[in-house]
Amino acid sequence: MNERKLSSTNYYNQSFLEEKCALSELIYLLSKRWMTEVLFSVEEGNNRFTSLKEDLEHISDHILADRLKFLEQHELIHKTYLPGNPPRTEYELSAKGIELCRLLGGLCDFAENQCNFKKD
Repeated sequence: MNERKLSSTNYYNQSFLEEKCALSELIYLLSKRWMTEVLFSVEEGNNRFTSLKEDLEHISDHILADRLKFLEQHELIHKTYLPGNPPRTEYELSAKGIELCRLLGGLCDFAENQCNFKKD
């Protein structure tokens, strides 16, 4: 669900849409700033926080950590702790994450080629 004020009209409207179709909730969640970029960056092999930060140079540490936590909670990525000095954390796509990236890649192609929404 979303973080809107529980008594707001927007909250009720969003809740209604999410009950009608799970796709509405997925689109709402993926439309959060940086969400798909983080997902695609992990797909490209950026599996450490620092490499994700370098790839997405304008993202804040707070937002990156939040997006990674969200993706892990929804089982789209796996987080692995590696022992050592210092200990490391690595991220990789889950099977669900791989499938979502495939579907989103198709939507990106459609947007660029069929809708004339070109990347700059």
